[in-house]
Amino acid sequence: MPFLRVNTLMSKYDTIYDELGVRRVINGVGTRTQVGGARMHGDVVDAMKRAAESHVYVAELQAAASDLIADVTGGEAGFVTPGAAAGMVLSAAACLCGDDFEKMASLPDTSDLANEIIIPKAHRIKYDVALRASGATLVDVGLVSHHPVDGGVDRVEPWEIESKITDRTAAIAYVQRPHNVLELSTVTEIAHEHDIPVIVDAANEVPPPRNLERFHDEGADLVVFSGGKGIGGPQPTGIVSGRRDLIRSVALQQLPDGYHEDLWSPPESLIDVDQLPRGTPVPNLGRPLKVGPEEIVGVMTALEAFAEADHDVTLAEWRERAARIADGLESCPHLDVRLSDGHDKASGVPKVIGRVVDGAPLSALELIRSLREENPRVWLGERRVHLDEFTVSPQELTDDEATYLVERVLAQF
Repeated sequence: MPFLRVNTLMSKYDTIYDELGVRRVINGVGTRTQVGGARMHGDVVDAMKRAAESHVYVAELQAAASDLIADVTGGEAGFVTPGAAAGMVLSAAACLCGDDFEKMASLPDTSDLANEIIIPKAHRIKYDVALRASGATLVDVGLVSHHPVDGGVDRVEPWEIESKITDRTAAIAYVQRPHNVLELSTVTEIAHEHDIPVIVDAANEVPPPRNLERFHDEGADLVVFSGGKGIGGPQPTGIVSGRRDLIRSVALQQLPDGYHEDLWSPPESLIDVDQLPRGTPVPNLGRPLKVGPEEIVGVMTALEAFAEADHDVTLAEWRERAARIADGLESCPHLDVRLSDGHDKASGVPKVIGRVVDGAPLSALELIRSLREENPRVWLGERRVHLDEFTVSPQELTDDEATYLVERVLAQF
């Protein structure tokens, strides 16, 4: 499909953001949170609208979500959280507290608890604040071997992990990234020899759909996915799947509603009261992390659709769109344009990489900054800007938006 001039079309295209006086974004960076994550499909939006028309016992709805998540991921149970970061907070809290109401009430004060979470040094990223928010103390292990673009690669020997395990160890955390050297199966084998759970941060690791089951197949006890990225659900949602007892602890810390013990009757499949201490847990760490029924229904709808979709067709569309974007940008003499092969991520989603050549009238940084100040904003990827390069992801662009993005880039030169 050849590129068509759509500048006039885009300038007249009204959205709710135009009505609010807020500039919309032509999203060339994919499912990143700062530009709203994934674009929800109509079925998801319709399901959320229907959910908003009635009231529901949220614990019962979470139990239904648990069944679906377990079916799709192969975990024993699941839970919907308000984003993947919240899923990491609650996963850490579950490993710290189990079913102990007194421990739950103490968080984030963990001075009297086994509160250490072991994590490979190269897996220390800005989002590990979610683990620390539970009150856990992170214990680094191993070395970092720096990758020229993707950052630190883990260099960890199995004995190094084992040497850090003490009676203060509550869990081991593992951040899934394509360039990991340390195998998850190695970590889970060591952890389970010591009866320690493993939490996997897989927020941005779908597609491909096989990753929904992969991490449990490799022994992970809790796995956290974003609901608003590749799955295509509401942006403020996350999914935790894993061991039934740990998911129960997540639910207890996020759902407590028992003002009267004799009236507290959560679904047995999610919270089996007969296995718990007398009384009811008090709202504590999970209270700021509540999620509404509309979001739960939305991510359930998106997850079902994602599990049933033909991802080969979707991937072919992304690759075709990326190729057309690259073709359009190649007409600029100030740009050296190439396509990534998509193998730098397990999803296989290609990116367009544009390098600003020597002697160009502006740098990649200036290009990115200028386009982000337009109306509508045009958002290019900046993670290679230190190489005087920008990236374009086809994942969240329509064909018209892709055409507009190319026009605006060319206009800067």
